[in-house]
Formats: sequence, structure tokens, C-alpha cells
Amino acid sequence: MSTCLVTGAAGFIGSHLSSRLLDDGWNVIGLDGFTDTYDPSEKLARAAALSRHRRFRLVAGDLVDLPVKSLLRGTEVVFHLAGRPGVRPSFRQGRLYHHDNVEASARLVAAAQGSATVRRIVHASSSSLYGNAPVPFSETAPVAPISPYGRTKLAAEKTILAANGDGLETVALRYFTVYGPDQRPDLALRRFAEAALRGAHLHVLGDGTQSRDFTYVDDIVEATVLAATAPVAGMAVNIGGGSRVALLDAIQLLEHLAGKPVRVRHEPVARGDVRHTEADLTRARELLGFRPRVAFADGYAEEVAWIRSRLRGRSAAISRPPAALRLPRAA
Repeated sequence: MSTCLVTGAAGFIGSHLSSRLLDDGWNVIGLDGFTDTYDPSEKLARAAALSRHRRFRLVAGDLVDLPVKSLLRGTEVVFHLAGRPGVRPSFRQGRLYHHDNVEASARLVAAAQGSATVRRIVHASSSSLYGNAPVPFSETAPVAPISPYGRTKLAAEKTILAANGDGLETVALRYFTVYGPDQRPDLALRRFAEAALRGAHLHVLGDGTQSRDFTYVDDIVEATVLAATAPVAGMAVNIGGGSRVALLDAIQLLEHLAGKPVRVRHEPVARGDVRHTEADLTRARELLGFRPRVAFADGYAEEVAWIRSRLRGRSAAISRPPAALRLPRAA
């Protein structure tokens, strides 16, 4: 059985990825700093669930300070998902973002380059690198992040890709807005669903016509697993959901899933938020063999069901949206 290291293993995406890797037969070393970017109890619960598996080993600590080289002994692949997320906080917490995204990545790369066993790093990069570029975003287009978060993710990506060679292969996956069960509590789709199910107002930043390429977490995990063995190295690859959805259309779907009208309050657009995102998936199809499988309407139904269950404190069933209910492509 192969051994891998997953950084950020107790996070939203990292926990889903770790679970999939365990199912696939990997030995997984899961590293997480349990930072307070959101309620750490959610991360602790995910870590506890993973730790029940006999082939999972949890390591808690700061990637910058830990003896990373010893952690990599016998490890073949590193899935680097750890980092400080969020656009808006990055304007006031620049030092933390540099530490968690840039310094941590540099530390990991240095250890991997000195490892006798690590053959590949799969890095979780971000669509935030593109800023307000014309859609769809192509990996060959210039990058121009408009937030400190985006700039630190760009610096991390450059560090990872520059390490490609001399027995170490690296690839950066530019994730586009990931959603699904277990989504971070600060992200819009979860905040909207929680508010709708409680009968509270949805706070929408801007007029709601902005759009995102929402990517279901299982699709993100599939692409990340493919990147561990695909014949691609030294480059970035977009990973998106396959379509662009306007926030107002997402809210319309949420009304159906919640079974009642939702109340919306519009607020000013937040600093650092881009207008639209959409991934050009040509490279992902050709180099990874990746195609997203989960339509947004189906994926959001799964997330809303999970949120409803959490709010009720027990299992709750929710019907999937009818096949006829599919969101139009955003203009």
C-alpha cells in the first residue's frame, strides 16, 4: 500500500479527499493546524471521524514549525491542501496569510526536495489567481489576483511549480468555488441555506448577478486523485464544475429546496470579490481525463439536505430537484 501526506486533512476538502484515499487503499498521514479561520470544532469532528480508520494517522501542528522531513519518510505523494482561506479577511490579516500560504508551502517544498521517497506534490491552488480576467479563465492567460489572499496563493503556486524536476513532479490544481456537504461555514452557499431554512434574511453582497463556477466536492476530490498519477507535471490545471451560475439563480434553486420563499437583503460588494469565474477545462480533460459529473442543482440539493440535518440534529430526507429544474448558463 502506498503512503501519502494530506495537509489540511481536517478541512472541508481535505477530509473528503482523505476519506477517498483511505477507501482507495492508501495509508494517509493527515496534517492539520486546526486554525481558527472558522469554528475549529468542525475540523476536530472531521479529524475524529478519520482517526477511526486504522490506516489514518493524524498529525496536529503548524507546517512551518513541524519536522516535515521526518513526516515525509516513506511518503510517495503529498496532497497540499493546507492554507488560510478567504478573500475578505486577507486585507486585514496579511501576515497570517503569508505565513500559512507562502511560508508553509516553501517549507513543504524544501522537505520534499530532500526526501528519498516523495515523487509528486499535488497542490490546491485557486481561481482567485485570475482576478477579473475575461471568462472562461484559461491557464495560459495572465494572472492578476486582486486580493492579498489571491496573491499569496499565486506565490505558493509559483513555489510549488518551480520545484518540478530532479525526481520531484509537481502540479497545481486551480480549484473553482468548492461546495457540498461539510462546506465551510463562511462560504455563501452554506450561509444562504442556513438562513433560508431558519427563515432569516439572506445577505447578498452586490446585486446577485455575479456568477461563480461552483464545483461539487466529489468532483474536486476525483480530479485531485487523478492528478497523483496523470502524465502532467510542472503546470497548473483548472478544476471547475463545468458551468457558471449567477447567485440569483442559486437563490431561486434554494427556494425550491427549502420549500419556501427566501428573504434577501442586498449589501455593498465586498472588497476583493471578482465579478465572474468560469474554468476552461480543456487542459483538465486532456491531461487528467477529468470531467465534472455533478450538476449544480443536484450538488446543492445534497448540501441543503446536509444542512437541514445539522439544523434538526438528526437525519433528514430531502427530494432532489426535478430533472426539468436546471439553471440557465449565466450571461
